[in-house]
Amino acid sequence: MPLVRRSRGSVLLFAVVAALLAFTAFSVYRGAAANLLPQSSWGSWRQEEVVQWSVHIRVNRWTHAAEAELHMGKSEDLSLRAYGATDHGTAITGETFTLTPDGELTGSQR
Repeated sequence: MPLVRRSRGSVLLFAVVAALLAFTAFSVYRGAAANLLPQSSWGSWRQEEVVQWSVHIRVNRWTHAAEAELHMGKSEDLSLRAYGATDHGTAITGETFTLTPDGELTGSQR
């Protein structure tokens, strides 16, 4: 005779709670998870010019994520990370940039 009797209800409750905890942890650490993707899952960097800034953008082939490195000469650098959600950044010089997870970057001057 087992020391602890478990009903089907308690086992089901345990499974539901475990699933909710896993989902919550994934939601909280979604941004960190994109950093753990292998380099081979990222496409090659493409170069563009946006609002007179030199820009390098790459998109992940496995998940909904993009990264951008922006450079204004030697005076300023800006990094954007759109891991599942749009990322925004503002330069010291006043330009604002928006990166979407599909790799579209837009910018505007003040």
